[in-house]
Formats: sequence, structure tokens, C-alpha cells
Amino acid sequence: MTTSDIEDHMRELYDIKISDSTISRVTDKIIPIVKEWQERPLESVYAVVFMDAIHFHVRSEGRIVKKAVYIALGIDMSGRKDVLGMYVGENESAKFWLSIMNGLKNRGIQDILIACIDGLIGFPQAIEAVFPQTEIQHCVIHQIRNSTRFVSYKDIKALMADLKRVYAAATEEIALNELELFAEKWNQKYPKIYKSWMDNWATLSTYFKYPEAIRRLIYTTNAIEGFNRQLRKVTKSKTIFPSDDSLLKMLYLATMDITKKWTGHRQDWGQIHSQLEIYFEERLDEAGY
Repeated sequence: MTTSDIEDHMRELYDIKISDSTISRVTDKIIPIVKEWQERPLESVYAVVFMDAIHFHVRSEGRIVKKAVYIALGIDMSGRKDVLGMYVGENESAKFWLSIMNGLKNRGIQDILIACIDGLIGFPQAIEAVFPQTEIQHCVIHQIRNSTRFVSYKDIKALMADLKRVYAAATEEIALNELELFAEKWNQKYPKIYKSWMDNWATLSTYFKYPEAIRRLIYTTNAIEGFNRQLRKVTKSKTIFPSDDSLLKMLYLATMDITKKWTGHRQDWGQIHSQLEIYFEERLDEAGY
């Protein structure tokens, strides 16, 4: 609830008038709890960590600025997901990501097998510096969305069908071949699409190394996007946050509410776990798994 919601609620229920500033002072008691949550110890190994950003308007030094809240959602080796942290930042950079990666390492993470991202600037360099063995998977769904944003309505169906032959291919070799065929057909009209896929291919194609169950888990950041959608539902009544702290308070309380329902692991986790044990045997042995 926003402070004005709480104010109205108290007046309606108890006929008590409480000012916005008093409500803020009361809800500020949550800040140390948020900080403690942000610094809590984590598991030593995460099978997958999804990273994504969600944007909010925050008042800062007398003006309204758009700030990104970067969210790290992890799936541990028992298949359970957890929000590892939320970080408010004005812009992405390798330095910013390095501080987040070091923070995760200091909280006990020894290894992240696969990191799934949506083309975050500076992220690959930062994760390589802290977790050099981590595989990076660029979200294929985001890549498709970005590729087709300016495609004409009459071309979209045929172009999407040709793109599907690339990302749904059985092997990386077939996918690259299909990408060349795509270029022959569409490059004259939409040259940027092929270029974008080739520029990002190193991280877009990671999932081709793995069997179907792992592919389904990592080729899209759907897991974190679903969580972000739920956060947006909670925050939609608040168009501008007065400070970073007020934003974090609301997001933390919403997160606690959403994650209460996360009780079990994925239905196909047994199969995924068996495959991860084969593909990452040395790294899991090293970490004592």
C-alpha cells in the first residue's frame, strides 16, 4: 500500500488522522530488515541465475529520474528458486555489475553454472572476473522481440517462421546454416536482424550445448519476467517513488509476499539435475556437491 492508501485506511477504520511523514517513519523500520535480507548468506552453488531489470520513476535531488532495479533470481541445486538480491542503479556498467558479483561471492556463492541475461551492458566482463567458469546465455525471446520490433506487419509471419528455424534448430551447426539462409532471404529488407544475431551469437547459442530439459530452462528469462510482472502489479498504483529507500521497501515487502508461494521445485528437476551432474561434474565435485 502507498502511504496515502494507509492514511485513508486508518481514517476509514479508526477515524484516526496520521500524516504521510509519520507513516513513512513507521514503515522505515523495515529498512534494516531489507539490508539484512540483502546481506544474508546464500547457497554455495546455483544451477542458474537469471538477471533482469525493471524500471521505476524515483525523485532524486529535486527531479524525477528513471531508475532500474536489477533483480537476481537463482535456482539452487535442489531446484528451488529464490530472489538473491535487488539493486537500484541509474545505469549499467561493468563496474556496477562487478560490485554485485563480488557481493554475491562474499555472501557465499562459489559457482554459478549458467547465467541467463537480457543483453545487460558490462555484465559478461564482470561475471567473467568473479565467476570465470560461468556460462552466459543471452535470452532468445528478448533477442526475437528486439529483432522484430520494426518489421512490417505483412512480413512478420514469414520472417518469424524463418527465425524459428534458427533458434529451434537441433544443433548449433544447423542453426548457423539456417541463419545464413535467413540472411539471403531478408538481408536486403532488414539487414540489422542478421547482424544483431551474429554479433550476439557467442552468448545466444550457449543452450545448443545442452539436452532439451536444460535448454527449456535457460534459453529464456521467463522465470524472472513472471516475477517482475507480479512486482509491477503491486507497484502500479505508485507512479513516482520519493526515494530509493521507499522503492526498496515496497519491492522487498512485495517479494516476501510473492515468494511465500514458492514452495516446491520444478517438475522436471530430477532430469535437469542428472544432466547438470554430467555436464558440470568437475565443478560440482570441486564445490562438494
